[in-house]
Amino acid sequence: MKRKKNANRRQFLKNTSLSLLTMTVLPTIIKGDNSRGFSKKESLSFNCNPSTEDAYGQGPFYTSNAPNIQNNLLADINEVGERIIISGQVYNLDCSEIIPNTEIDIWHANDAGEYDNLGYNLRGKTITNSQGFYFFESIKPGLYLNGSTYRPSHIHFRITPPGFGTLITQLYFQGDPYIPMDAAASINSGSYDATNRIIPLVTNTNGDLEGTWDIIIDGNGVSLETNNIHLDKGMIYSISPNPFTNHIEINYGVFTTSKVAIAVYNIQGEIVAKIDNGLMEPEKYSVHWKPNYNLPKGHYFIAIIINDLQVHYLKVIRQ
Repeated sequence: MKRKKNANRRQFLKNTSLSLLTMTVLPTIIKGDNSRGFSKKESLSFNCNPSTEDAYGQGPFYTSNAPNIQNNLLADINEVGERIIISGQVYNLDCSEIIPNTEIDIWHANDAGEYDNLGYNLRGKTITNSQGFYFFESIKPGLYLNGSTYRPSHIHFRITPPGFGTLITQLYFQGDPYIPMDAAASINSGSYDATNRIIPLVTNTNGDLEGTWDIIIDGNGVSLETNNIHLDKGMIYSISPNPFTNHIEINYGVFTTSKVAIAVYNIQGEIVAKIDNGLMEPEKYSVHWKPNYNLPKGHYFIAIIINDLQVHYLKVIRQ
């Protein structure tokens, strides 16, 4: 049974690395929803707070010159532990631009709470794609003693946008019982505030844990519109079914009269479908999309683009 799951994961990772495929977009079905009013405040699920350093800094277990992550796998398929998938997008400090080509150096302990200090197991680098997205699969780090208590499960990051300084930090997970007593993870204000680095994990249909962490850092990125923060423009409320097979419904809101489009990106940041809905009034809408039958299985990002600025996205899986 384990062998079959491993084989399926290899096939998924192979599929997500395939080049751009032609997509079929059905005529859009767009409808307003006046069943209840909505507020711009509903878009505040995205907080434009700069990503902070971790109080423990780089720590003693960093190894330089880690290899590039292959096929999105930081942990080998046979690595012992609970599988975990982390993804997100890198933004500049006011969230007006996404930053492609950002180097993200990642390392963490194995399931037993031990680091590989002789080689590069559970160590690797990835680069954000043309849309600023990053994605990797590993195992959830184990616990190890730090004095008289355990450190919470955590992943180390060294994040370097092109031409800018490096942010060294750590990512934690909601519900970890050791966060409140940890000298770094428990900090909730100031330069080392870990609040926005403690993320929820959900179990996907494969039984793996998934988490999203958007990184907000000093750097020059790519913007097609203005320097305004996007929270007053619009957002995607829900996408269903997710995972999907043959069709998907995207429910979204537009907060001001704007030119609106919905775009679908693959893991490489290539656009595989774009549904151009034109000028739209403030309202709730939904659109149905049917991909081409030969769209590879795997992870995709669906984004709402308002006045040529990508303002919000959600991750989906085709199975």
